[in-house]
Amino acid sequence: METIDRYRRSLKRKNFAAHTVKTYMNVLAQFTRWLAVPLACATRNEIGAYVDHLFQKRLSPKTVTCHLQTIRLLFDYLINEEGMALTNPVTKISIRLPKPLPRHLKDDQVADLFSVITKARDRAMFMLMLRSGLRVEEVAHLTVDAVEYGRRELFVANGKGAKDRMVYLSDDACTALLAYLEKRTSKARELFLAEKGPMKGKPISVRGIQKRIEYYAEKSGLQVSCHCLRHTLGTQLLNADAPLSSIQDLLGHTHVTTTQRYCRVANLKVRRDYYRAMEVVMQRMQALEEDDEDPRSYPRERSAYRQRVTRAYGPRPEEGGPPLLFMKKRKEADEERRERDAP
Repeated sequence: METIDRYRRSLKRKNFAAHTVKTYMNVLAQFTRWLAVPLACATRNEIGAYVDHLFQKRLSPKTVTCHLQTIRLLFDYLINEEGMALTNPVTKISIRLPKPLPRHLKDDQVADLFSVITKARDRAMFMLMLRSGLRVEEVAHLTVDAVEYGRRELFVANGKGAKDRMVYLSDDACTALLAYLEKRTSKARELFLAEKGPMKGKPISVRGIQKRIEYYAEKSGLQVSCHCLRHTLGTQLLNADAPLSSIQDLLGHTHVTTTQRYCRVANLKVRRDYYRAMEVVMQRMQALEEDDEDPRSYPRERSAYRQRVTRAYGPRPEEGGPPLLFMKKRKEADEERRERDAP
């Protein structure tokens, strides 16, 4: 379809990542094959029917939302760049998305995982994800000259969103990298290389790294992925009282709201604040209970009520007042009140 081809060339001119362009084209190919009317004639009715079609295929709400966002961008291109006089049928996406907590490893699980990772290359790769928060694609595209061992820094070039950033190396990450480089004999520019098969000596692929973590996850009995290691770093930094802005820069998040997700996982600072405040609450409750058990202490409301009763009827019999006088005055007051309130 010529319109889709022009849109693909427009994305390339805007320097969209090749993977992003490929994903967009796959989504739009599915949509145009399903659409029974010309693209310019699509309305909200067609979009609603297409959403139903996607849900019938058992796609997740997040995937359906990605489809709608891609279709909306296509219509924005047709309106703004090709000058078509039409209305964008995807003006608002109202699919409610679940907000699961980021999966992370506890300290003992981290130890269990790395106890089964004995290969130097794999240990270095996954240590960079755990200690420096690198994404799997960023690890796959690392070069040898990106690491500055003297300053314990690592330059991440062209990360997600075509952004560069600087991350830092912990002691164990530095040790793992140096142990790998001592065994590495290739002069290739890429840092991590395939060690077996027909691709031996070539840069390891993203899928190759994912297969390695799947192997170690099965071996250790843990549910872990490459991105889980990155989430573990964010959670550990937050629990160590690192500022959100610093965590945002280290992980390369565009919006701080993405970083704030880690506040919902296992925020030890919130836990400490809760128990500190709860101690104050419990002390107050205990003081109130002790006051109630002391017969010499009365709440203000009870004391004020007794003063009003005493002024109106005199002392109660148990307080030394004449019983008959007390009852007589109370009866007279009740009769006066009934007469006053009578219609």
